[in-house]
Amino acid sequence: MYERYFHLEERPFSLTPDPDFLFLSGSHRQALEHLLYGLETGEGFIVITGDIGVGKTTVCRALLQKVSGAFSTALVLNPMLTEKELIRGILDDFGVEAIHGTKKDCLDALNRFLLAEAESGRCPVLIIDEAQNLSAGLLEQVRLLSNLETEKRKLLQIVLIGQKELRGMLALPSLRQLGQRVTVRAEILPLTLKETSRYIDHRLGVAGGAGRTFLSSGAARAIFRRSKGVPRRINMLCDRAFLSAYLRGGAEIGRKDVSRAEESLSDNPGMARRLWRLVAWVSHMDILLAALAISGGIV
Repeated sequence: MYERYFHLEERPFSLTPDPDFLFLSGSHRQALEHLLYGLETGEGFIVITGDIGVGKTTVCRALLQKVSGAFSTALVLNPMLTEKELIRGILDDFGVEAIHGTKKDCLDALNRFLLAEAESGRCPVLIIDEAQNLSAGLLEQVRLLSNLETEKRKLLQIVLIGQKELRGMLALPSLRQLGQRVTVRAEILPLTLKETSRYIDHRLGVAGGAGRTFLSSGAARAIFRRSKGVPRRINMLCDRAFLSAYLRGGAEIGRKDVSRAEESLSDNPGMARRLWRLVAWVSHMDILLAALAISGGIV
C-alpha cells in the first residue's frame, strides 16, 4: 500500500525468505561460508543454528542458489513426519519417481539414486530446515542415511538447520553418535545496531529506494531497540512504521511511527483494529478517487 507513496518498486519488508533481499551480517556471512566450505570439502554433517527470525531459512535459500550445478539438493521444510514419509519426501525432492513399497524399498531406491549421482560426478545434499522438530527416531534415521557411502566417499551430505534447541538435542547421550559426526557448526546471531541500519537500507535499496533516506536516526535506533536485532521483527516493525507514515502523510519515518508499529503488533486488539480500520478507509478512498478519475470526475 505504501510502496507507491514512497516511490518503491516492491514491498521491502516482506517476511518471505527471498534470497534477493539477503543481507549478510558477520554471522550470516560466516554461516554461509561454513555451509559452502562443508559442502565443497565433502564434510558429513553440517549444523546451522539460531533464534527464531534471525534469517536461517533465507541463508538456506541463498545456499540453494549458489550450489546449483555440481550439487543436487533435497530440501525438507516440514520434518514432523514418520521415517518412511521422510525418506519418500527426500526421494520426491530429489526428483525420484514415487516408491510405494516398504521403507526398505524406499531406502534401496535412495541408495540407487545416490550411486547414480556419484557416478555422474554430482554431490547430493539433504537440507532439513526446522530440524529441532525432528524426533529422536527421525534423527537416528538421518544418521543412518549418512552411512550410505562407497569405499571412497560419502554418498550424501546432510545439513541440519534449526533453532538453538537443536544444539542441546545433539548433545544428548542418546544422540552422541550423531553429535560426533557433526564436523561443521555455525550460529546465526541477531544484528547489531549498525547492522540493523545497514539491513534496513539494503532492503529499501533492493526495493528501489537506493540512495534515499527514509528513517530518522531516532527511528532506526528505536527499531533496533524494539526488535533486539532480529530480522523478522525488524521487517514487521518497518512494514508497519512505513504504513503509519503513509497514513499520516509523512515524508519520513519517525520514532512515533515505530511506536505505533509496535502497538499494532502488540496484544492490544483495540490498537490493531483502529490501525486496520484506517488502512481500509484509505484503501477505499484510493479506489474511489481512481474510479472518479477514470470516469472524468477529476480533472
